[in-house]
This record gives sequence, structure tokens and C-alpha cells, in this order.
Amino acid sequence: MKVVLDVTNVTKAFGNRVAVNNISFTLHEGEIFGFLGPNGAGKTTTMKMICGLCSITKGSIRICGFDMPKDKEKALANVGALIENPLMYPNMSGMDNLKYYASLYKNIKTEDILKYSKVVGLEHRLKDKVKTYSLGMKQRLGIAQALLHSPKLLILDEPLSGLDPNGVKEMRDFLKTLAKEYNIAILISSHMLSDMEQICDTIGIINNGQLLEIRSMNSLKESAEGSSRIQIKVDYPNFAGKIIVNELQLKCELAGNKVLVFADESRINDITQKLVGYGISIFGIEIVSKSLEEIFLDIINLKTKGKTSIV
Repeated sequence: MKVVLDVTNVTKAFGNRVAVNNISFTLHEGEIFGFLGPNGAGKTTTMKMICGLCSITKGSIRICGFDMPKDKEKALANVGALIENPLMYPNMSGMDNLKYYASLYKNIKTEDILKYSKVVGLEHRLKDKVKTYSLGMKQRLGIAQALLHSPKLLILDEPLSGLDPNGVKEMRDFLKTLAKEYNIAILISSHMLSDMEQICDTIGIINNGQLLEIRSMNSLKESAEGSSRIQIKVDYPNFAGKIIVNELQLKCELAGNKVLVFADESRINDITQKLVGYGISIFGIEIVSKSLEEIFLDIINLKTKGKTSIV
């Protein structure tokens, strides 16, 4: 796949404060890359540097081979962006808003406006004033505006924020369709892993301005599935725990009348035989995997402390 965005060793400092610290990543056509991190992590600052809204202190950014800011005009010709809230004129219709933004570019025709209005699912509401739109519809209109000049890269800052559950689902489905069917590279930010896991191909976990790790979503899911623990309900959990640690050399934790054993399901037979042999009654066994949220927090906590392994 062709590289659309190449960010190399980029740093942004505001005086003595480093907002973005030496980050690097690439984004390919048809790929959805998610910036995942808490508020204030550096997501929006990075996006603003890519869009030319914020200067780069160190490093380089190339968009479709064009350098920012040396070839700024050519680079930005390939970018559509929706940073923070879409700015629209509420007393104008959706069509009039798009016509106004189209006038800022060269050679955008009415057919183009109608094409992207259909892409975002607003073709039947173009005559209505924007003030009658829901938040999700305003987000879609903003995305249509960002697509008018047929960019190769679409940048969206927290596009799911404030949407109701139905609006979130519609936006998720729409963005995946946009990437796969139109081969557009999408850079999206969020602080919610639950949103990102259903949209992104790849995520970059950022905290305190540092890009801690880049992982494919499949890799994260495999980490979650590979972190199985065996939860066993017994009558004497303290005694059971000592047996598991001393006899089987397995790590475990106690939670009420349950023992949580850090092992995969292949060890169930060994554990149950050992416990029953010592007269422990077993009332239930359950396989528990780490959630993606736990994996995400592990990465932030361990990488912040300078460690490199999460599972």
C-alpha cells in the first residue's frame, strides 16, 4: 500500500513545555490509524502540525511525498481535516454551506458537492438549515466539507464525541466504508478504546506527548486473548491459593471465595486434580481474559515507567 502520511521524529515545544516528543508513524492509503490517549496527551497538537495549523519544532512530516512546510500548498491539497468542532453557518442550508467552502477551492463542481453529500448520507437534507441538524449530521456535513477536494488523507479529531449510541454506530460504519471503498487514509483521535477498536486497523498509544507504542488492532486483541486467567470458585480459597503457588508454582490472586490463577486453560486439569487431592471442593471454573482497556492501561503504565513488555 502507498504511504500517504509519514511523520518522522516530530517534536513540538511551547517554550519549555514539550507537547509532542519525538514521535514517528506512517499511514497508508485505505488504512484507519487511531491516536489513542487521555485528554492532553498530544493528539490534537500532532494533528494541527500535520494540517499546517501549528509549526513543527523538530522533525519532518510528508504528505503524499510532499514536505511540510516546504511544499505546504501541495501537501495540504491532499488533506481534508475536521479538527475539534465543524464550523458551519447555522442559518444557511447544508448545500449553501458546502457551496461556500467549495468556493475556497478550484474546480469543485456542484456534482462534487452532491457526490460527497451522498457519501456521508446527507443528500436528502441539503436544503434544510444546519441549525435543524443533529450533532451527528453536523459531523457528517463537516466531513463532506473536508472531502470536497477529494483528499488522500482525512484527519478527524474526536469525531465520535457527543454522539448518541446510534450516531456512534453510524459514524463507525461510515468511516470504515470511506477508507475501504474510497481508499482514503484516515487519522482519527479518541480517548475511548471502545470506539477505536471497532474502527481502526492500527492504533498509536500516546501519553504525555510520547508515542508509547504502535499496534495493529488484531495484535491488541490477540494480547487480550492470550492473557487468559483461570477463575476457580472453591470452599477454602486461602488454602487453595497456597497449594497452587507452592505445588504448581503458578501466580494467583484471591477474590472472595474465588482464586484467580495466571495460567491458560491447558493447566485446568493439573490445578483441579491438585486441589481435589487436598480435599478442596470446586464449585465453578471460568476462563477470564484481560479486556482491551486493561491492555491499554498496561501499556501506558509500564511504558511510562520505562518497561517494554505488556504481556
